[in-house]
Amino acid sequence: MNPADSPVKAVLFDRDGTLVHDVPYNGDPERVRPVEGAREAVALLRAHGIRVGVVTNQSGVARGLISDGDVRRVNRRIDDLIGPFDVWAVCPHGPDDGCHCRKPRPGLILWAAGRVCAAPADCVVIGDIGADTEAAERAGAHGILVPNDRTRPAETAAAAHVAPDLLTAVRALVTGPPRGRVPADERPVEAAYGTDPASTGPRTAAAQDDDLP
Repeated sequence: MNPADSPVKAVLFDRDGTLVHDVPYNGDPERVRPVEGAREAVALLRAHGIRVGVVTNQSGVARGLISDGDVRRVNRRIDDLIGPFDVWAVCPHGPDDGCHCRKPRPGLILWAAGRVCAAPADCVVIGDIGADTEAAERAGAHGILVPNDRTRPAETAAAAHVAPDLLTAVRALVTGPPRGRVPADERPVEAAYGTDPASTGPRTAAAQDDDLP
């Protein structure tokens, strides 16, 4: 079988800006608001027997702005509203800590894939910034970018696969890995997302957090 024809075994979601609206350094479960289509997307995957997980940078812990307990409470709220998820992978380190897990490094992806007994090549990572898709590529997984208002045009242009929203991304995966530039959507990327040349510079390490705008 061609690897491209292999079924997707697991989908690993970025947290802030992908599954829930981004609240920088959020430690309050009451401020959790799912993005449109998140609950339906996760339910669709589970209905097809595809494992689901979350991979999230939370440097607010290293910065002393939130605690590990705060992160767990927010994650439990997301589980209640959208999940349940089969695995949670959290990097609590800062951008200068030199860890192997902080996206765009591949550690979170590799660990989460192992926890759900899936090879990275059978996993898809869905996120809203370039660090998410870069981490997927480094781990040997597939990546889909779902841009929002904080996604740089350069990140959209560089992504191998781009979807206009979370549910569209997931619907394209139930029959196999992502195919084409814009999965399940034939519009050119320029028409779907715009090509504003502004803000095309690289992200700083600090801006690669799920919890930062």
